[in-house]
Amino acid sequence: MDNSMSEQIQNEIHKTKNTAKNLSLLDDAARNQVLQLVVDKLRRSSALILQENAKDLQKMASSDPMYDRLLLSEKRLHSMAESIEKVISLATPTGQKISEKFLPNGLCIQKVSVPLGVIAVIYESRPNVTTDVFSLCFKAGNACILKGGKEASFSNQILVAIIHQALQESGIDPAAVYLLPAERTAALTLLHAAGLVDACIPRGSQVLIDFVRENAKIPVIETGAGIVHTYFDQSGDLEKGRLIINNAKTRRVSVCNALDTLIIHETRLTDLYDLIALLSFNNVEIFADEQSFQALTLHYPASLLHQAEQKDFGHEFLSYKMSIKTVASIKEAIAHITQYSSKHSEAIIAEDKQAIEYFLTRVDASAVYVNASTAFTDGGEFGMGTEIGISTQKLHARGPMGLEALTSYKWLVFGDGQIREN
Repeated sequence: MDNSMSEQIQNEIHKTKNTAKNLSLLDDAARNQVLQLVVDKLRRSSALILQENAKDLQKMASSDPMYDRLLLSEKRLHSMAESIEKVISLATPTGQKISEKFLPNGLCIQKVSVPLGVIAVIYESRPNVTTDVFSLCFKAGNACILKGGKEASFSNQILVAIIHQALQESGIDPAAVYLLPAERTAALTLLHAAGLVDACIPRGSQVLIDFVRENAKIPVIETGAGIVHTYFDQSGDLEKGRLIINNAKTRRVSVCNALDTLIIHETRLTDLYDLIALLSFNNVEIFADEQSFQALTLHYPASLLHQAEQKDFGHEFLSYKMSIKTVASIKEAIAHITQYSSKHSEAIIAEDKQAIEYFLTRVDASAVYVNASTAFTDGGEFGMGTEIGISTQKLHARGPMGLEALTSYKWLVFGDGQIREN
């Protein structure tokens, strides 16, 4: 990228920074009015949005795992609009008194929620992230900078144009939302914008997340790749298990909460085919360790069954592929998860209460499930309206990040002439 392009990006980031203070002063009614206007425009512009999305889809092979993430439809546009309406219905997260205390010297100290300021999100493929991020940031009083992938450039441009129209018609500076150029080199200028961006949230592949971590001079909240395991315990219920496994793997294979590795207790290998039989209807390829491979031979379709290699564990497939690991104990299952987990979502299928408690207290992940599909790791499913990402770290936010995760706080101290004497 030449210097002139970098300077132009810096100027636009400055403009976005300057809008943040005014956004924080808007009341909730004004924010909701803008968001509802965006919803209305999305619904009226569906044909145009799908037309632009088709331009992006033409550049990608339909067999690419990212194709499904990129694809928009009338149904998905409806879901995007509904997500914004859910955000509208939520209480404002800013200006809330978190705590209050009175000191012996008469000082009153309040802890009050405030917007973060300027939030940047770098993401790949999924155009719905554009409207999700805007709605959450705007509802929480934040300006936002968006850096989508080149593969979704037409889709993102039309969505941001619609948002800008809504802001302008509401008398708000459209610089409150800035869409960076699609080229990846533009991300470097953003990542070096120290003092202008309050938090950067990467959403996408491990390669993207590593790139952001290694180059950022601004605060970063990591939303790591989802390497997801489900452990089927010796006490697991077969009927629950087969439905949960099928849903976790095949509901949407290209999302970060999709199942990557099934771990099974060796005493239940006789049930393994029944556990995964539904996967064959979606042509899910299985990469099985030696014991599970033997259990599935002559049962699971031979063309879809492979012997696992080391690389098949700790791998985020994002496709119709899954590995299987056999263990002799729950301790061994947890050891495998500890070694390979990205700390996103992990699950146990079991009826033994002691096994469940053991798993819950020893597995370190942002979401840990008992007898349920990991597909539920999602801001909308968690009652947040939508999400800005799923944090796999422990500082500031963890798991699906909704409105509250986009705020900080400040201390308000009220006195009546107090001075400190020591």
